[in-house]
Order: sequence, then structure tokens, then C-alpha cells
Amino acid sequence: MNGAQRMYAYVKFMEKLAELHGEAFEGFFHDVMCARYPDFLDVRTHGNLGDQGSDGLSLHDEKLYACYAPATFDVAKVRKKFHDDLDSAKRQRPGQFNTFVFVHNDLRGIHPAVATMLAEARTAHTPLRFEQMGRRRLWTELLPLPCETVEYVLGCEIPIEEQIYGVGMGDLAPLLGRLKEQRLTADPLMSLAEVSDRKLDFNQIIGEVRDDLVDGMRYTHLVSQYYAGVYDPFEHDEVAAAFTQEYLVARERSNDPDLILLDLQHYIHGNRLQSSRELSAGWVVLAHFFEHCHIFENAPEEWSPNGLPAAPGSS
Repeated sequence: MNGAQRMYAYVKFMEKLAELHGEAFEGFFHDVMCARYPDFLDVRTHGNLGDQGSDGLSLHDEKLYACYAPATFDVAKVRKKFHDDLDSAKRQRPGQFNTFVFVHNDLRGIHPAVATMLAEARTAHTPLRFEQMGRRRLWTELLPLPCETVEYVLGCEIPIEEQIYGVGMGDLAPLLGRLKEQRLTADPLMSLAEVSDRKLDFNQIIGEVRDDLVDGMRYTHLVSQYYAGVYDPFEHDEVAAAFTQEYLVARERSNDPDLILLDLQHYIHGNRLQSSRELSAGWVVLAHFFEHCHIFENAPEEWSPNGLPAAPGSS
């Protein structure tokens, strides 16, 4: 997939993952792993045999996968299922695996109690190894697949042009007009702070979303041009205040920058993405409010990415 296709697919992947629980999540996991690895066995239950503690087996890597995707997380129930599956697998599949993989649907990451459970199991069941597979690893497995396969797994078409050459005012104006409808009364426009890698590093914005945000910064001058041409001189301030409020709500839901940026993309676009150009324009809007310090935090003067005191005058 090219860059624009990857952005679109990631949004659809996150939307789908948020809706999947129980057997539906297990089926999605099977689709991803069977498409990715010829040696993966999508184990199903059968009569009195059940699944013998396994929702999937990797023949070459000798990994056994167990899925946990409840609609409502309950530590006691997850702990019981984990130990039941582990005991069943060790009893009924001796010699078939050397790694037990906990597969889960928690978008925010591994629950602290589950992290402790895995660490305790590692000690109690030496030399068996333990891993977890959540949102990030599932996306990593999906990403290398051909576009047609990704469309099948996600259950949607990825209607994106082969090449995106840039973003113009015509792409931005509809999004900015929509934000106008959601604006709030605001304080005066915050002063523009110099945006550098320090702010990106401080907020732990890395990988693909960092690249997308930096690419969006190439076109943020168009946002300034748009607001310079509107009749209402307070529109930008009010839209910015609403955007900041939405950021704070997203940050309450998660401290993961990827999820925060995804929430903000949903805020910009609404419930449906029209095209790759619109998605690219959304990154320009995000970059604008990032540069103007309405979303994410500025790094304190004394902060540095390596933990050492910042050099005088660094930004």
C-alpha cells in the first residue's frame, strides 16, 4: 500500500477493532494471521475436544495463540480464562508450542493486571515464553499484505488514487467549514510557538503518524490563508477552542498519541471519510493546530529527549 492507502486503512482498522468482541474478534485475528503466514493454523472448536486451549498455532515458530476479547473487561474472568487455556494447552498439546501468545482487543494497551499475570506465568512455567498481541502488533501484521487482501480483511474498499500530489484550498475548505459549526467561544489566539522535533519527541509522536503530521505541516499556510479571508475575525479563535476541548476529551480517554490523533481525525471528518485527499487535508488541519499549540503539550525548557538538561536557547 502507498502512504495514502496506509492512512485510510489505519482509520478503518481502528474503527473495526473497536467493534469486535468475542468470536468476531477471533475471526478477524484468524483472517489476518492466515493471510500473513502459510504455516498458521486457525484452530476451531470441535465437539468434546474443544480447541484444546488454542485459538491458533504457528507450526514454524511454535507459538500458541489464545484470544481474549470481551465486550466488558473483567480482571477475574480474564485471569480464569487465561489459566484455563494455559493449563489445557500444556496438558493437551505437549511439545506443540514453546511460546504462549495473549491476543487481546484493548485499544489502549495491555491492562496492568494482565501484565502482572503474564510476568507471573513466565516465572511459574519456565522455560515456556509468553507474549502479547494487541492493536499495534495486529496492525504490523496487516500492513505488509497486498491492498486487495487488506480490503478483504477490513471488509471495505480502499478507494484511493495511486498518487497524491498535494493538498489545496479546495480540499481544506469543506473541513474548516464543518469545524466552524462546532466552534466554541475562545480566548484570543494563542501565540505561535516554534514547532520542532522536541514537541514531537516530548509527546512521543513517532512512526507513521509522525510522518503524516510532519507532511501536513507543508500545507498549514493554506489554513492561515483560509482564516485570513473569512468575514468573522473570531472564527479561528472559536474553532481553535473547540479543537482544544476535543483534544482534552481524547486525552482523557487515552494517553496514546496514536489514539488521540485518531479521535481528532474523527472529529474533523465526522463518521465517513470521502477520499484520500480529504484524509490528507485532515492531517493539514491537525498540523495547523499542533503548530499553534492548541493540541498536545510544549516541552518544558529544561526537558531533553535524552534525559540530560536542555542546551540554552534550545526549542
